Amino acid sequence: MSTGMLLVLLGPVAAQPAGLFGYRETRQTDLQAFPQWLSALERHLRDDLREGDCSERQMNRCHLRQWLTFLGTIRSLPKSTQLREINRYANEKDYVLDLEQYGQEDYWAIPRQFLGAGGDCEDFAITKYFSLTWLGHAREDMRIVVVQDTNLRVPHAVLALWQGGEPLILDNQVREVLSDENVVHYAPVYSVNESSWWIHTPR
Repeated sequence: MSTGMLLVLLGPVAAQPAGLFGYRETRQTDLQAFPQWLSALERHLRDDLREGDCSERQMNRCHLRQWLTFLGTIRSLPKSTQLREINRYANEKDYVLDLEQYGQEDYWAIPRQFLGAGGDCEDFAITKYFSLTWLGHAREDMRIVVVQDTNLRVPHAVLALWQGGEPLILDNQVREVLSDENVVHYAPVYSVNESSWWIHTPR
């Protein structure tokens, strides 16, 4: 996961009150700084519903039925339970570095790719994002968040979802779904969803 792609604002906007992890956040709407994210959105729409045979090496809708069946089993459950189950389901997949799997330092995989071969931190977050979207959670209430792990001193990515005004964190390194107030070792760098992105700065 690379954070170097985004360290400057694309235009002047007013800083917002304290947001994720107690940091201030500044909202922008031009997503062109995020080609990996835009590519993932496009590939998900184009590829994830492709029909195919389960004997194929490349994952297709036949392989995805297990994922869709799982989502169907939790669709009527309370939202808090859905979050826990989505986090658990995705976190059972293998962690695989982008360089090892795709020959690139930073590649944002879609569920079709992640569910078949695993992935790294942002791939876990992306699959959780699309899983919750399928269950009816509002896209504007979710963000992929790139953070600096101040314990390990490495970049990392998680999914944040606002429920009742509270940001909840779905993390491939943590079994539980936690309030951002209970996560003290992440410094947010930027976050993004399908309509906007935010840069985060200390208060």
